[in-house]
Amino acid sequence: MNNIALGFLVTLLAGLATGLGSLFAFHKKTNHHKFLSFALGLSAGVMIYVSFIEIFPKAFQSLSEAFSTDLAYFYTTLAFFIGVGIIAFIDYIIPNEHNPHELHGQEETEDTKKKKLMRLGVFTALAIAIHNFPEGLATFIATVAKPELGISIAIAIAIHNIPEGIAVAIPIYHATGSKKKAVIWTFLSGLAEPVGAVIGFLLLRTVFNELTFGFLFAGVAGIMVYISLDELLPAAEKYGEHHLSIIGVISGMMIMALSLVLL
Repeated sequence: MNNIALGFLVTLLAGLATGLGSLFAFHKKTNHHKFLSFALGLSAGVMIYVSFIEIFPKAFQSLSEAFSTDLAYFYTTLAFFIGVGIIAFIDYIIPNEHNPHELHGQEETEDTKKKKLMRLGVFTALAIAIHNFPEGLATFIATVAKPELGISIAIAIAIHNIPEGIAVAIPIYHATGSKKKAVIWTFLSGLAEPVGAVIGFLLLRTVFNELTFGFLFAGVAGIMVYISLDELLPAAEKYGEHHLSIIGVISGMMIMALSLVLL
């Protein structure tokens, strides 16, 4: 029960990190781009490493208790790619101009008419909310299974939520001139993550066992790898610091490896 409460808490904090993006959006200076480039790379490194080194093997281990070794590996792999397919489908059904994976910088929106800016900001917030549902479920499940692992994932997701918050806050702020409205919309889009955790918990609590845990954990690994490759690394590249983002990836992997060894 403690792990469940912790799972809701860290998922909530990861979602609220989206609101931090609005703070960056209100500043005209661009020196934070280097930090974001490195941080996004670090986040991708953490999520990719933990998906293949920790989450996938744990899913396989759980399914091995119900199936033979070969069959367990097959189902783990299948669930991994189902997770990839789910998040890829979400990407596909959301138009590119409203997709948070297609970050819109300040220079792209300052000269746009206010009505179009507001519409862009609202639709981006809704798109991010849709994406945050599976992220919230992934964080929650990981925390319930292993708190220190879930917290690491939550930190990584929180980091990548910052530029998504920027994508929401910039058009709304320039459309309305209101920092308050930009912050409110940004935080609301982030709240979809804890909502995803709650819905996932309510749907799965009656059938949460080693079998469902194995399938879900493998799917979570697929979702995280897709997010890292489709969202985090391209976003880091868009901030113009290729080598810095790669250094971030390696640093994230090293930090995650060290934490797994020590914990």
